[in-house]
Amino acid sequence: MGVTESNRVPLEKLRKRTDIASLGFATTEELECNEQLIGQSRAVGAISYALAVDRRGYNLFVVGNPGSGRTTYALREIKERAALMPAPDDWIYVYNFDEPGEPLAIQLPAGYGKKLASAVEDLVEDLKVNLGKAFDNSEYEDSKAALVKSFQESVGELMESLRAYAAEKNFSIKRTPQGFVNLPLVKEASAKTEHAEEESPERNPELITREMQPEEFEKLSEDEQSEIQKKSDDIAAHTLETLRTMREREKELKEKIKELDGEICRAAIQPILTELREKFPGGGKLSSWMDKLAEDVIDNYGMFVTAARDENADIDFGRFTVNVFVSNDPEQGAPVIRETNPAYYNLVGKIEYESRQGYLYTDFHRIKAGALQKACGGYLLLEAENVLRQFMSWEALKRVLTSGELIVENLGEHLGYIPVASLRPQAIHVDVKVVMVGTYYLYFLLNIYDPEFQKIFKIKADFESDMPRDCDMENKMACVIAQFVRNGGNIPFTAPAVGEVIEWASRLVDDQERMSTQFNKISELLNEATVWAKMDSSKTVELRHVKRAMNERKHRSNLMEERYLRTFETGVVKIDTEGAVVGQINGLTVINLVDYTFGHPVRISANVYMGEEGVVNIEREVKLTGPIHNKGLLTLSSYLGRMYASDMPISVTARIAFEQTYGGIEGDSASSTELYCLLSALSGVPLRQDIAVTGSVDQFGGIQPIGGVNEKIEGFFNYCKSRRLTGTQGVMIPVQNIRHLMLDDEILNAVKEKMFTIWAVSSVDEGIEILTGVKAGKPGRNGHFTKDSIHERTKSCLRSWLERSAKLRRILDKKTKRHDAAE
Repeated sequence: MGVTESNRVPLEKLRKRTDIASLGFATTEELECNEQLIGQSRAVGAISYALAVDRRGYNLFVVGNPGSGRTTYALREIKERAALMPAPDDWIYVYNFDEPGEPLAIQLPAGYGKKLASAVEDLVEDLKVNLGKAFDNSEYEDSKAALVKSFQESVGELMESLRAYAAEKNFSIKRTPQGFVNLPLVKEASAKTEHAEEESPERNPELITREMQPEEFEKLSEDEQSEIQKKSDDIAAHTLETLRTMREREKELKEKIKELDGEICRAAIQPILTELREKFPGGGKLSSWMDKLAEDVIDNYGMFVTAARDENADIDFGRFTVNVFVSNDPEQGAPVIRETNPAYYNLVGKIEYESRQGYLYTDFHRIKAGALQKACGGYLLLEAENVLRQFMSWEALKRVLTSGELIVENLGEHLGYIPVASLRPQAIHVDVKVVMVGTYYLYFLLNIYDPEFQKIFKIKADFESDMPRDCDMENKMACVIAQFVRNGGNIPFTAPAVGEVIEWASRLVDDQERMSTQFNKISELLNEATVWAKMDSSKTVELRHVKRAMNERKHRSNLMEERYLRTFETGVVKIDTEGAVVGQINGLTVINLVDYTFGHPVRISANVYMGEEGVVNIEREVKLTGPIHNKGLLTLSSYLGRMYASDMPISVTARIAFEQTYGGIEGDSASSTELYCLLSALSGVPLRQDIAVTGSVDQFGGIQPIGGVNEKIEGFFNYCKSRRLTGTQGVMIPVQNIRHLMLDDEILNAVKEKMFTIWAVSSVDEGIEILTGVKAGKPGRNGHFTKDSIHERTKSCLRSWLERSAKLRRILDKKTKRHDAAE
């Protein structure tokens, strides 16, 4: 058997078919399967362990590609576990009667937060009614009036005593707007008495008392004035003492009235508060707050009385109510929160403000919980990319997970240059397990750049991108499809349709022995196949519906591929698919458009001539190649030196170019192709143009595997088909890539009809023989190879150039010497 035949890949190895009989069903309706995640045993074990560990820092980071089921499975697992856990406590914020700017955080059993809030609202309404009735009671008015009357009598007695004392000193006391004034008195006979004296001088005179006039006081002697002033000062001192006593009596009255009010209030509110305490027993913060509440009600009973008397009165009773910060249902287990928009405030909570007449107002009712508080005692699921995109969210999350406490504060507290007065709510204890989902890239970046990352995310659940493909896994994939049908109320899939989906899952990862775990893409195909089946009025999804869904998906995305093919068909791009040419070969490249990947051929050419520059890639010279491609070129040069420079130096200049390419080139998958092209140019043996080649090469001439093998083969096949299939055309691939073949049915049919061929090679020698039909040659004595072989012709060319170069150098040296001698 020749090299060509021995390297031909048999039809059965071009695509691994699903054994429909081994599936054991006609349609998925016959399958009874439990919902499960397949192909992710490593991740399943890590998630199970992480959820079982009840220690700080053992948060979970789920790593994997989008669409692998990582988020869906993690969410399902934590919901199942949370349902078995006890509901965590509620948290409420209440008014701090001692420090109004620091609302109190109180922890209550699950479900008690809303109950307490409702009970306190009822309490306020009851207080309005009870206090209104208590202070409208006649007994209260009588008791208060008695206290006032007693005070007034006491004040009257004090004033009478003061007036009597002043009268003894021959003074009167007069009240003025400026206070009390002491006025001296004088006694004189009345006019009637003077007339009576004229008639009867022996009769006793009748005296009257009047206030001394200023001019009369001025007429008195200094001693008399001093005596009067002394008496006035004494009376003034006595007046001050009396006024002090009156103020004390007034203060005592107020205290008695306050005590009376307090007794009335306590009597009115005691039954209500006792009932409230019985509903919410326990000591600690709640009991202390109720005590403070009762005292504040007593101190401010007037607002309740006013509200009871006037329903339209604008009175704020907010400080007597409760802000239910976090509420949990005791029947629903632990909370599971998935925050899809983890902005700072959505994550850690916020204090809201209200604009009132041009200024901002807030109180403890406007303290709002974030995802971390809502998930306290349970689980919080976050997407890493979303968290890292939000300003300050990652720092806030780390701070909470490290300290275990959370204080609700606005970003202005962190960023403001000027301190602004605001609420400072008490911190609450946060016990939450965070499950973060992200890509490998983000996971590695966080490990490298954040030293605290490993402290707070100690467990990694690694979701694989593919899974083994064997009989057991194929049956599990069938169960996944059956579960899709059952959950979505869709029509069942036939066994051949399931087999096609399994093969498509292998194509997604380009491996006959593996299947993709990108279940989102698989679900999309299932959905689209179901739609085509329904449009076809079919009761089952059959093989043709799956194939149509695949073809339609391709048609929606392959516009660019068709444009590339059109340039070939119209002759704009030159690709030879027949004949043989020296120094020219068809390479294969892959274009990745993210949502669609396709391959197409590219013409590679080589020119060789005498010189000392070695192998030069034109694209490299103009910086259109990447480092991996450049590495492949250097490897190629090393192979030439190993093969042909063991007994002589190589003197050659070679130019290699990717014709009609105007963008960047990366990868080493064309290094063997470039080598074949170079060997053809040096040996003068033409290369077949009906064969396209891919594969990288090592320094020893071994062919190494490449990526995108299916796309590359299908790309060249489409070019050949668009012109005509001759039966001699095909693609040469590395032998290691045979297991990666999952080719389209159209190519399989062409191979079956011997209109297209796939060859697999393991060395440069095998490849060059297929491309030229000439033996590669084996090394012999004195650096020679087998006669008329590729290697011998190549070395002969290099040797002749070396000899001619040496001869020319000698001639040039002689001419130089003659010229120097003549001078």
